[in-house]
Amino acid sequence: MSSGHARQNSVRTNPEERSKQTDSIAYRRFPRVRAYVVMTKPRVMELLLVTTVPTMVLAHGSLPNLPLIVVTLIGGAASSGSASAFNMYLDRDMDARMRRTSGRPLVTGEVTPRSGLIFAWLLAISSTVWFWCLVNYLAAVLSVCAILWYVVVYTILLKRRTEQNIVWGGIAGCFPVVIGWASETGTMSWSAVVLFLVIFFWTPAHYWPMSVKYGEDYRRVSVPMLGAIHGIEHVAKRVIAYAVMTAMTSILLIPVAGMSWPYAMVAVVGGAWFVWEALRLQAAARRADAAARPMRMFAVSNAYLALLFAAVAIDTLVKY
Repeated sequence: MSSGHARQNSVRTNPEERSKQTDSIAYRRFPRVRAYVVMTKPRVMELLLVTTVPTMVLAHGSLPNLPLIVVTLIGGAASSGSASAFNMYLDRDMDARMRRTSGRPLVTGEVTPRSGLIFAWLLAISSTVWFWCLVNYLAAVLSVCAILWYVVVYTILLKRRTEQNIVWGGIAGCFPVVIGWASETGTMSWSAVVLFLVIFFWTPAHYWPMSVKYGEDYRRVSVPMLGAIHGIEHVAKRVIAYAVMTAMTSILLIPVAGMSWPYAMVAVVGGAWFVWEALRLQAAARRADAAARPMRMFAVSNAYLALLFAAVAIDTLVKY
């Protein structure tokens, strides 16, 4: 008995032991939270942040109401997270066979398929209700369309069947700009359509280089991503075409939205840089496959899109 009391007193009086107990409790609790966060694909949400806020600035003509921005981003994050969670649920069979995705929660068992599906539905329903009640009905409808497009059109219908999967499936990633515009104005406009098309053409040029890097993974599960079924030179040619279309479409925003010199400079110079990097990828592929660096193009595409949409916001605020 005295030995047991001594141990209890030691734990009560020893700060180091108390800290270890706290860490142990946190370790047991938070990995489950982390697993659910991973299911929402936080990196995919970066597109939401990069594109939605500048679009809302352009739609408003100045800095929008901060609470509306916050509400829109929360709803958009829940909507995006729902689509990603459904995607992980549906793709869990092939995720288990791909090195890049073998650590996902539904593969490791951190989240059961049933729990993952319930989580996806909860996010889908809550994001729809959130937009409908706190923003407007058009934003809610567009949010639902984004989820359905990513889950049904891309994940179920296209991903495992055609090399055009990311071209048309990537439309899901274009919805944040029209949701942002609808949140601010309750309507659509040609400016929103142009921004939608910028992301539409940008997506294949962004994703296809990564499909080269993970081509072996995609071949293992028979998913016809372009980089898995064609050589890097062929991929580079397609990337060039979409990079050119992205740059041209971004310039179209100048007359459509009345953009001035800050945006025009970034659209022209940034677009030229984007296309130049695609040409460099092709040149490296022609010399030798080992010399090509597809992930450089992937990184450049991220930087380009961030700069372009930052320019949208800055140009609008400067004019204001």
